[in-house]
Amino acid sequence: ESVAIVFLGALIGLVINLMSDQNIGNWRKEEAFSPTAFFLVLLPPIIFESGYNLHKGNFFQNIGSILVFAIAGTTISALIIGGGIYLLGLAQVAYKLSFMESFAFGSLISAVDPVATVAIFHALDVDPVLNMLVFGESILNDAIAIVLTTSVFESSNPKMSSSEAVLTGINKFCLMFFASAGIGVVFALMSALLLKHVDLRKNPSLEFGMMLVFTYAPYALAEGIHLSGIMAILFCGIVMSHYTHYNLSTVTQITMQQTMRTLSFIAETCVFAYLGLAIFSFRHRVELALVVWSLVLCLIGRACNIFPLALLVNRFREHKITKKMMFIMWFSGLRGAISYALSLHLEFSDETRHVIITTTLIIVLVTTLIFGGATMPLMKLLQGSKKPTGNQRRRKRKEKALSLSKTKEWGQAIDSEHLSEYTEEENLEVNFLQTRIRGFAKWDYKYFIPFFTRRFTQQELKDCKSQMTDLTNQWYQAIRVSPNESDDERTAS
Repeated sequence: ESVAIVFLGALIGLVINLMSDQNIGNWRKEEAFSPTAFFLVLLPPIIFESGYNLHKGNFFQNIGSILVFAIAGTTISALIIGGGIYLLGLAQVAYKLSFMESFAFGSLISAVDPVATVAIFHALDVDPVLNMLVFGESILNDAIAIVLTTSVFESSNPKMSSSEAVLTGINKFCLMFFASAGIGVVFALMSALLLKHVDLRKNPSLEFGMMLVFTYAPYALAEGIHLSGIMAILFCGIVMSHYTHYNLSTVTQITMQQTMRTLSFIAETCVFAYLGLAIFSFRHRVELALVVWSLVLCLIGRACNIFPLALLVNRFREHKITKKMMFIMWFSGLRGAISYALSLHLEFSDETRHVIITTTLIIVLVTTLIFGGATMPLMKLLQGSKKPTGNQRRRKRKEKALSLSKTKEWGQAIDSEHLSEYTEEENLEVNFLQTRIRGFAKWDYKYFIPFFTRRFTQQELKDCKSQMTDLTNQWYQAIRVSPNESDDERTAS
């Protein structure tokens, strides 16, 4: 799906370029893409949806490993790529970038987007732990890469030495990460308490409107005080789906998930189309040595964060990450549209900016088309040791048809934990669970969930189901009745 959109954008860009060359019209101003529009309009629904429709069970069971790969791994990758580019520039092997420019490039190119990989994982029934590690890392990785890039910019000062700039960057990163995440969590908990004590279930439109306000408010506040709105809205989405979601009416629960999925898909489509549009319609400056070495350093940086960190987290994991899983995680480090959007946000000299934008665009296209396309043969090769029977193969083909559509693979919002049926009669079940869980999950079940979520009675639950049934019947009747029928015929039906 993403590849098709990129090619469609490229075709449009080629047509625009040809029309401009023939003086048929000046279309070049029309394709101007504002990075501000990307970060304020397109990116928030993408990030919020990834947190809100997350399968929280698998995510939080692997949260330690995911955080290690996302935070430490992205930082290691950025340092290796940035340091390598800087040293190669000093040695005059590649295009020379300054210290700050090198690490800004290393940070932005460390954002991964394994869309095709996750879709193939789902189709081939890979280990769910591997699926969640790759998907969970990609969710946090985008936010971490954005925070890293912003930290590099804000810590750049000509009067600082390199060591002072690094320490300042680390300090900025920690402040932006924890403060931004805290803002998102606070807004999510506020929304949970408000919708717990203010019953709006009979007014789903107002309920949905309040959810949208609480969705965007932490992003706007964080950006307004020069923190990371992306980090704030990500954690807001995760916490809202864990608490606020269960205080909503059934109609709003489904509406919220489907609406965010739709907005996210539209935003991603716009970004990938623009990615293809940029191939022909913009002025590029290709530095071949920089492109080649950047690709090599991306692979080296990915290897230096996946393999050592996987061995480290295996010391604390019950379900070990195998060498085969490590290799797949390394191979799935595709660069996505967020890297390209970040490169457009750079405020360097025109020459340097064009070089970095062109290099980033080539890396994104190469990794998406080549690595993404090679994932399926690689997965089949690695699964070749398993010899399923003919009946198993037929059953698997019936159950899992391959689709590289992220809309189809990640858009099954109804299948996630969405209908709140936590009633007073379920206390015994929760008490039983408390004896089997430890750590934060135990505190969550014992204190946080009862405090932040409503405990529906059987009558309230019955009313919710009755409301959903009535709405379904109304929708069915609206579809079933043809527009040419008279009012009498509609009444009779």
